[in-house]
Amino acid sequence: AMLRLRLLTWDVKDTLLRLRQPVGQSYAAEARAQGLQVQPEALGRSFREVYGAQSRRFPNYGHGQGLSSRQWWLDVVKQSFRLSGVQDEAALTKLAEKLYRDYCSSNTWELLPGAAETLSRCRQLGFRMGVVSNFDSRLEAILSHCNLRHHFEFVLTSEAAGFAKPDGRIFEQALRLGGVRPEQAAHIGDDYSRDYRAARAAGMHSFLLRAAGQAEGPQVPPEHVLPTLSHLLARIEK
Repeated sequence: AMLRLRLLTWDVKDTLLRLRQPVGQSYAAEARAQGLQVQPEALGRSFREVYGAQSRRFPNYGHGQGLSSRQWWLDVVKQSFRLSGVQDEAALTKLAEKLYRDYCSSNTWELLPGAAETLSRCRQLGFRMGVVSNFDSRLEAILSHCNLRHHFEFVLTSEAAGFAKPDGRIFEQALRLGGVRPEQAAHIGDDYSRDYRAARAAGMHSFLLRAAGQAEGPQVPPEHVLPTLSHLLARIEK
């Protein structure tokens, strides 16, 4: 059966863009530039622990709890370094401010294979396009710096929406922004529960980017799986 799709919504991190290097490595490099020796592996472990705790305590960047996403992130960076043994508060503040800015830059991100070509082709085919991402307000700048922003009619972050995937309300907002019914839209992402299952629960079509060799997650019909982004066109060609 032909999918009568009008709108495609896209996850960003690990779907269109990925970090050029692990967080521990980029944090350690910035520390070195400021004369501090911290092990990348230790920093990576500290970051994962702190990020997890902060996400549980202040979900969606502290939205509705009086935190700005900027403060949320500055706290995460500082606490990651503290856990890794850096105690100098002045140095922590400087590191946090610098890294918060750096993660907006195109030097920090790279496009996934097929991303630029697939987005261009989807637009040529007349699909309306939007972003639905669990991300903070820096996402517009990141997409602009990586030369992707022009592909999208809207960029809906969980911070702006007030809800994070898998909450169906973020997809409902996207459908309103796109002006289409759920069955006229498809979401593309790399996370089974937050992207694939959540979009389908909202009545949309969905495709799961699942690279070869990735640990097999839950069963997904093969026609919904994308080994690379370039496989999308064959699935949706009108």
